[in-house]
Amino acid sequence: MSASPIVQIGPLGFPWETIDPFLFCVYHDDAYPKANAAFGPAASLAGRDLGQDFAGKDGWRMYHGLTVPGFPAHPHRGFETVTIVRKGLIDHSDSLGATARFGGGDVQWLTAGRGIVHAEMFPLLDQEKPNPLELFQIWLNLPARNKMAAPHFTMFWSEDIPHRMAEDAEGRRTEVVCIAGRLGEAGAPLPPPPDSWASQADADLAIWTLKMAPGARWALPAASGHGTRRKLYFFKGASVSVGGERIAQHSAIELRAGEAVELVNGDDTAEFLMLQARPLGEPVSQYGPFVMNTREEIEQAFADYRRTQFGGWPWPDTAPVHGPAHQRFAVHADGRREALPAQID
Repeated sequence: MSASPIVQIGPLGFPWETIDPFLFCVYHDDAYPKANAAFGPAASLAGRDLGQDFAGKDGWRMYHGLTVPGFPAHPHRGFETVTIVRKGLIDHSDSLGATARFGGGDVQWLTAGRGIVHAEMFPLLDQEKPNPLELFQIWLNLPARNKMAAPHFTMFWSEDIPHRMAEDAEGRRTEVVCIAGRLGEAGAPLPPPPDSWASQADADLAIWTLKMAPGARWALPAASGHGTRRKLYFFKGASVSVGGERIAQHSAIELRAGEAVELVNGDDTAEFLMLQARPLGEPVSQYGPFVMNTREEIEQAFADYRRTQFGGWPWPDTAPVHGPAHQRFAVHADGRREALPAQID
C-alpha cells in the first residue's frame, strides 16, 4: 500500500501556520455593516480596543484603524506581501508616493526590499447595505541577495489572472485561480516582481485558490520541482476527502508535493488556498515588520528606519482613503497610471 500523500494536518489559527519560504498567512473575513460618511462602519465602536481591535466583535474588526478599518502607515523590510482581495476594497498608499484601490479578485504583490512604509485601509463605500471584506495576506521571504532590492509594487488585476475550470465525470466543477505558478493549460501566470523568489524558475512557487462544487472531484497535480513543499488550507466547506482521508474540519494540510492527490468534496461548496515552493533554506531573523537573516541586520533595519523613515510619508494622514468612487486604479511611484472598472462581484 502506498504512503498517504498527507504529511500532517493542523488546525487553522490566526494567522495560519506556513512553511519556508512563506513567513505568514492571514485570512480576513469581516462582515462590515453599512458605511458612514467617513468610510467607516455605521455602528458604535464602543467596547472595541481601538488601535488593536482584533477580537471580531459583531463579526468584524477595526484592526489598527481608528475611523476606517485597516492598517495605517507601517514599515517593512526584507520580504514581500501578496494581498489577495476576494471581496471588498483595499486602499494602498506608500512612502514612494504610490497609491491604489483594488478588490474583487485583484492581487497586489509588494516587494518591500530595502524598506517601504505603506498603509492598507479597508474603506466602506456602501451606505445602504453591508460591506463584506474577504482577503488573504501572505508574507513571502526574499532571498538574502535580494533583501535590499529597490521596493516596488505590482498589480495583478482579476481580469488578467489565469483561471482554470475543470469538470469531473459528473459535470461537477472545480475552479482554480493561479496567482503564481502554471497549472496545465490555464495560461501563463503573470510575472512576479523580478527580485521575488517566485521569479526563479527552480523555486517551483505556486499560489492558487480552489473552489469545488458539492461532490466535485479533482486531482491536484504533482509539483514539478525537486524539494518542493506544499500546504493546502481548507477554509470553507463542510468536509473533503484528501487522498482518501476524510477531513471534517477546516485545516492546514501539508502534502507530499511530488505526488498528485485526489480531492473529493463533500456536500457543500469547498474552498482552499494552496501555497507551494522550494524552500529558501536560509536563516530567518524577524522582529515585527522586518525580516532579515541576522540579528545585526535587524538592528540595522531599525537604525535605518529611524534615520530615513524609508523615504518619509508624503500623505496628509497615516490612514489615507481614496474617495467614494468604486473604480479600481493604481498610480505607481514613477507616475504610471492604471484604471480599471468598478469592483467585480
